[in-house]
Amino acid sequence: MKILKYTISLALIFTLFISCNDDSTSSSSNAPSVTEPDAQKVLTGESVDLTFSVTADAGYESASVTANNGDATISSEPNSGDTSGDIVINYTGNQAGAGSVEVTVTDTEGMSNNATAVVSVKDEQTEVTVTDNITSDTTWEDDKTYILSGRIAVEGGATLTIEGGAIIKGEAGSGTNATALLVARDATLNANGTANAPIIFTSVADEITHDMVNNGNFSSPNLDSSQRGLWGGVLVLGNAPISASSSPASIEGIPSTDQNGLYGGNDAGDSSGSLTYVTIRHGGTNIGQGNEINGLSLGGVGTGTTIENIEVVANQDDGIEWFGGTVDVTNVLVWNNGDDALDTDQDWQGTVDNVVTLSPSGSTLELDGPEGSNPSGNAHTIQNVSAFVENNGSEMIDVDANTNVNVSNILFFGLATTSGGSADNTISSDYSNYASNTNGFAITSIEAVIPSGLTKSDYFPSGLQSEVTEVADVSSASIGADVSVFSWTWASQSDALSDIGLE
Repeated sequence: MKILKYTISLALIFTLFISCNDDSTSSSSNAPSVTEPDAQKVLTGESVDLTFSVTADAGYESASVTANNGDATISSEPNSGDTSGDIVINYTGNQAGAGSVEVTVTDTEGMSNNATAVVSVKDEQTEVTVTDNITSDTTWEDDKTYILSGRIAVEGGATLTIEGGAIIKGEAGSGTNATALLVARDATLNANGTANAPIIFTSVADEITHDMVNNGNFSSPNLDSSQRGLWGGVLVLGNAPISASSSPASIEGIPSTDQNGLYGGNDAGDSSGSLTYVTIRHGGTNIGQGNEINGLSLGGVGTGTTIENIEVVANQDDGIEWFGGTVDVTNVLVWNNGDDALDTDQDWQGTVDNVVTLSPSGSTLELDGPEGSNPSGNAHTIQNVSAFVENNGSEMIDVDANTNVNVSNILFFGLATTSGGSADNTISSDYSNYASNTNGFAITSIEAVIPSGLTKSDYFPSGLQSEVTEVADVSSASIGADVSVFSWTWASQSDALSDIGLE
């Protein structure tokens, strides 16, 4: 019996020894981690690269890939033994529908893990003609061109989402047939592009394609940057306060019979959605004598709305015009428009910050005072502006006696001279009346490149000259816009900015 117990004890000791020895050789590393990319889109028969991120504590060994509704190959992968890196898979879609790519990663200790990327395979890009108002939530996709056949309204209660990279083209038309996208009160427009995929509003005459946009070329291949009035424009209307002869009022550029054109209310924080990285081109068609559509019209738009990174090119009327409201706008470029670059009306109470204007036919800034009987007594703000006047002979700043605005940090260059060599740009004759306001509204901090043989006194009234500093050229300026944020624009890609020394 003792011998048996002794034998069993030895067996247990031996087993424990072997077990401990096995534990000492087991892996302490985790299995590889594989992270799939966001869902992607690809056209039938075309390819897209999918990047999977890999972490392998024990060192990367190999990967395998399987595909659904397409073919997939490994384009690049980490080196053997690397503990992290990317695996790039090239996927080609077979037919329209859902697709996927699964990548399995194995490490140097034989442990593995996988992840799956989702791909939407679509047929060749198509054009969609929009003929009716939008009355329910709708998405305009990034790989389609949408043709506005007339004045299309996003009606109250509906949301229009426009994906970055989408192209919207307006048909030719004038008068009551003028094409436009009109966002009514209580409707929402979420038009959010990116610097790599802006949303482009243009004319049907423009031959720009998605292939061009996808390759980073946002310039028109056939229309000159000065061709104006080929369609309407974009109008966003809200419920924020306005100071007009009546409230709500009918927006300029839309027939007064269209109830979707009403704007104004009592909600300063009203939201109409968001517009980011949007370029609006070749608009401003005439709907009546002297009544054109602005590139972007903002009527009673509230602070709940986000508007930034906007380009307006070759609009027949103003680039952007505010009709009351409280919305702020950041990073604006207006180029080759037929009237004023920026126009403010009806007691707008927001701020526009970081602006470049190039070659307006009218004023750089037309700043009108409140209308109606209920002005707020507060000011709107315009700051950090680089204004290339290009010898247009118009007023640089046009103010009324009752304009409620503070303007600061503005650079003027390209100032005009007459054939006789005298100054041919001015500040409006109402400046002295504006400057005598009792509310503290003021225009301050101006720099100007003055033509040879002239001085700032030739261009600026005596009451403003103390705020003007002469600079030799644009590179010598210390104020103005941060132009680096406009690299995505047509103006930048066409070298219009670099040609005048801004890039």
